[in-house]
Amino acid sequence: MALPSQADIVIHGCDIVTMNDAGDVIRDGVIVISDGRLVHVGPRADIGDIAATTVIDGRGRIAMPGMIDAHVHTAQQLLRGKLAEMSRLGPLRNPPWKNYYVPFEALLDPEDIYLSGLLAYANMIMCGTTCFAEAGGPHPDEMARAAVETGIRGFVALTTSDLNTSFAGRDMPPSMMMTTDEALARNIALVERWRDHPRVRAWMSLRQIIVCSPTLIAGMADAARAHGVKIHTHLAEGTYEVDYALEQHGKRPTEYLNDLGALGPHLHCAHSVILSAEEVDLYATHRMSACHCAFGNYGIGVPRLQEMWRRGVDIGMGTDGAASSFTLDLFQVAHAARVGQAAAIGHAYHQRVPMSGEELLKIATRGGARAVGMGDELGCLEAGRRADLILVDTSDLDHMGSMDPLFLAAHCVVGRDVRDVIIEGAVVMRDRRLLNIDIEALRARVNERRARIMERFDAMVQS
Repeated sequence: MALPSQADIVIHGCDIVTMNDAGDVIRDGVIVISDGRLVHVGPRADIGDIAATTVIDGRGRIAMPGMIDAHVHTAQQLLRGKLAEMSRLGPLRNPPWKNYYVPFEALLDPEDIYLSGLLAYANMIMCGTTCFAEAGGPHPDEMARAAVETGIRGFVALTTSDLNTSFAGRDMPPSMMMTTDEALARNIALVERWRDHPRVRAWMSLRQIIVCSPTLIAGMADAARAHGVKIHTHLAEGTYEVDYALEQHGKRPTEYLNDLGALGPHLHCAHSVILSAEEVDLYATHRMSACHCAFGNYGIGVPRLQEMWRRGVDIGMGTDGAASSFTLDLFQVAHAARVGQAAAIGHAYHQRVPMSGEELLKIATRGGARAVGMGDELGCLEAGRRADLILVDTSDLDHMGSMDPLFLAAHCVVGRDVRDVIIEGAVVMRDRRLLNIDIEALRARVNERRARIMERFDAMVQS
């Protein structure tokens, strides 16, 4: 790609962890950005001076692709820490999604969701996340509005249920239920409303096989294929789900979806933990995408992360939202996955490091890009790709002792080390100052509104 005489952004002097196929790490590099794209990524000696609207001094920092959160619940942002607080008063009912998370979402009005979105997406940006995939919640247009304003890239979705079964906990709240025809129509309309935005798009969603009818599942798969979008769902998330599928349909969950003709590259499956060998075969054969949520998955079972990654399944990393993992920092999720993999499969096979920090970082970037259907556009720094990247500081005591940028990025960096964030060629955070959001005003609104939401939630869970 020819270098322009005038660029939008030039970053010079940084060490570049490209995450490209060759694993290139460029010392004292330069990055040139124009029209939302990476025009040049290479050593500073390769090019002369280029005039730019914005020049960023990257000395002492690592430039790397932005993290991609492949499974998050925007609507649960204000529930952070609440279940931990409740557990100190007495045992919680399982599974949490049906007993607490969905009922909480049902209490929220559009303004609550918009505020949750502003908080969640600002939090993500400050942790180095540049793209997210929303699992599905109420009022997705308000999520999209918040995403547009913060400057993040994302895929929003509408939580979708048409089957009110009492299996695995309390009934679904009436406001979260739809008829089958309504569920299909609302998902299609959402996708069409956000089809043309450069950063924020919409997917379809199926909450869980337990609360979605066979007719809806099959119809949604057909609609996703016709409209060229993904369906975000939860799959193989709990033993209760396997028992339900076997009891009701005589098949394990993935096999049941296969019988309905619902599998394919359009199906994005969060968690994907309790899978038989035959189900993993289905993931690989049908090119389904998946998401590993390390803070929760190891409490469910032994995740098939390594096996799926090596077999070419498009799997990324996800936080699962602030309510369940308590953090939106994907660096911490990747660190947790390294420990989880060592305990779950390393111990069993006497393998000290079954998945390195470097490989897990690749899953959080390249794998996440593939999982959200943007594998050719995001996830690594090379000319021609979209300019979604972060600059992380390496001057802290936690970083000293190593001069290896890839090691530092994979093993030592956490979200608070992120200094600058660029998304679609626009600077959205500079020196840890968000450019599109007033944090103090947001904090005041959150503190005031969360108190009123929790009053309603406490009354609901005590009933």
